[in-house]
Amino acid sequence: MSNEALQLRGPVHGTPDARRVAIGSSVGAVIETYDFIGFGTAAALYFGHAFFPGSDPVTGTLASFATLGVGFAARPLGGIIGGHLGDKVGRKPVLVASLILMGLATFAIGLLPTYAAVGLLAPALLVTVRIVQGLAFGAEWGGAILMSYEHAPWKAKGKFTGIVQAGFPVGLLLANLVFLFSVQLGNEWAWRIPFLASILLVIVGLIIRSKVPESPVFEEVKERGTISEAPIAAVIRSDWRNIVRGIGLRIAETAGYAVSITYMISYLNSTHLADKTQTLVALCIASAIGIVATTSWGALTDRIGRRPVYIWSCAFAALFAVPMFLLVNTGLFFFIIATIVISYAVCQNSLAGAQGAWFPELFRANTRASGASLAYQISAMVSGFTPFITTLLFIALGWMGPALLFAAYALIGLWAALATKETWGPAERRLAHEATASAPVDIPA
Repeated sequence: MSNEALQLRGPVHGTPDARRVAIGSSVGAVIETYDFIGFGTAAALYFGHAFFPGSDPVTGTLASFATLGVGFAARPLGGIIGGHLGDKVGRKPVLVASLILMGLATFAIGLLPTYAAVGLLAPALLVTVRIVQGLAFGAEWGGAILMSYEHAPWKAKGKFTGIVQAGFPVGLLLANLVFLFSVQLGNEWAWRIPFLASILLVIVGLIIRSKVPESPVFEEVKERGTISEAPIAAVIRSDWRNIVRGIGLRIAETAGYAVSITYMISYLNSTHLADKTQTLVALCIASAIGIVATTSWGALTDRIGRRPVYIWSCAFAALFAVPMFLLVNTGLFFFIIATIVISYAVCQNSLAGAQGAWFPELFRANTRASGASLAYQISAMVSGFTPFITTLLFIALGWMGPALLFAAYALIGLWAALATKETWGPAERRLAHEATASAPVDIPA
């Protein structure tokens, strides 16, 4: 096997710290997701009244969703900064810095004055803090996923990166459990408490991440003197096609989530199909299942490849778009729960589980953080404004508008999966099996 291949894959058996790194990266992802997704829940349920009063409910929802989108728009810049630093100075510093920045911004949201207290300054402050959140979250993913990928054994990279991706449903579960508790406290404290409580998670996360070792692949790149002087420019010049494909792959997952979860919780409340408590219970059930589902989907890609999982999942999502709304429109709580579980554990988690290993494998080791972060975060601009767009489509076309948009996103993902090379096909799996059998074991069995 060539030195370049070794550089791309890392140690055959992984490192002794592989599991600890995956868990440490996942814990950070839990915290950052708790912070970022908590904003989405608050935007759907509370921010229209707190920061944009004096308008009808639909206009208030549009304004709060637009603020949600601002954070997503900032994520590509965060991805550029985090990717550049990850390729230049290491993956670990980016992990720690992004967590501190996200924690401070999220805690600040819990302290913000409302429109009733300071007028237009309130939404202006909300937008400012939201931008800081977006920058931090944009820098987070690349460092976390690459640390896990580059420490993991060749034959289990999908499984280990799936652990990191599972931080998303864990964070979603924690955020919604806190909102489920705080909903009893009245409208203002109901959204303040979740943001203020996040500071405890940040402290725990910093303790864990400070003990995580640097990526062995980055250390190898540094030792060989092949660190790129301008990794962003280099990856755009040499791998722009994979960046475009990665954007398409990611849109199906993140923008699809924005329709089926972020917008859906607003739709259920505004159409009186479910109250806030029922909606949050359904989300908690879906996220709890999603923890297992995401790691399982990631492990499945180790056995059958990254591409097949993506193709079949996107095809299913496209077919599920109309039934998704038909089921919730019955108003039956069982069907609402089932729909949200399917939308999340199948349509979203399967794609997230596959991305963890597939995205890093599309790029060279010395520009991997930049390439993967660009592909992952540029698509966030689409997903960030999707709830806003979906609300407009609902006004124009009723529920069929959001359903068709969800199907369109799934078809974009299907096209991207068909256009993207398989990085873990039969040949790669056979090579990994042979290398694993012949290489000295360097991690405990």
